[in-house]
Formats: sequence, C-alpha cells, structure tokens
Amino acid sequence: MDVYQISVDLKPGVRDNQFVAALDGFLGALKTGGKIEGWRLLRRKLGLGMPALGEFQILIETRDLAQLDAAFTAASRRDEPVEGAHYGVNSLVQNFQAALYRDYPDSHRQHGEERF
Repeated sequence: MDVYQISVDLKPGVRDNQFVAALDGFLGALKTGGKIEGWRLLRRKLGLGMPALGEFQILIETRDLAQLDAAFTAASRRDEPVEGAHYGVNSLVQNFQAALYRDYPDSHRQHGEERF
C-alpha cells in the first residue's frame, strides 16, 4: 500500500466542518471511482505536532503507484465533476505540503542476498 500524505492548514475564516465536507466530496468520489483505496483525515491534538506541518494531515491510500497515477490523472484532467470537487478542497486550504510513503517492509522483499 502506498500512502500519499498531505499536510494543510485552513485559510482564515474556513470552518473545519466545511473542509471535511469538501474533502469527503472529492476523495469520496475518487474512492467510489476506484482511483484510491481509502483516505483518512487527522487533526493535530492539544497543539502537539511539528510546527512546520499543518494542523490537518490527509492520508490517501492506493494499492500502488499505478493507482496513484490514475488518481492524479483524474484530478489533472481539470474537467467536471472532479475539477469542481478538487477546487472545493484547494480553495479552503493553505500551506500545502505532500509526501509519499509505502508499507514497510515491502511484501516482495527477499532476505539473505542484500549487499547493503
């Protein structure tokens, strides 16, 4: 499983429930369309967290990079209904940062022949 991690803050004046609804509309449609396996939204608790990361973490799970690429392709087509849903999320956030992780250890990894 690959995990695309997004870190954001809300723009001033944006309500948290407005953000959740927009995110559910966008990522829910990608999940229904088979472009992602699932997603989670995390919020910083008790002010704890690394200052450089946003208050919200979005974790988007895909089977592999091919599925993630299909999700990026769907978003980058810039046509409806995905464009409106994508804009609905992006217009609410600032300080966007992203990272890509994978489950580890890799399920296909062999042991005993490593050279480093």
